[in-house]
Amino acid sequence: MAVVSLLNDEEASAEALAVFNDIREARGTDYVNNFWRALAHDPAQLKSVWDRIQSVMAPGALDPLVKELIYVAVSTANGCGYCVHSHTASARAKGMTPDMHAELLAVVAMASQTNALATALGVPVDARFDPEQTKG
Repeated sequence: MAVVSLLNDEEASAEALAVFNDIREARGTDYVNNFWRALAHDPAQLKSVWDRIQSVMAPGALDPLVKELIYVAVSTANGCGYCVHSHTASARAKGMTPDMHAELLAVVAMASQTNALATALGVPVDARFDPEQTKG
């Protein structure tokens, strides 16, 4: 259950509606996700997050599919079911195959296990992995 209502177009402010329209145009759809509709209660934050996500998720040194896979992994680690679902759908739309998804989940599970073990054991960072210790 949402903590705030999901604003429809009629309830959203003019500023929020402008962002909704930008989302529709950028994505080539008439659909605006629930995340954006919840954020519409704070139009300045809505615009800020929308602008930043467009910049961060745009093609760059990492291709868009890789960025979506990273987003799924981080969302899993952070326990955000909404983002796991949203970005899994986006990754599929960008070409993620079932085999890629299975491999992604195996990596996430492996990292979760080894992170927990390294943390619980208090394993010190190897000098060769620490730039502070390898300065010469």
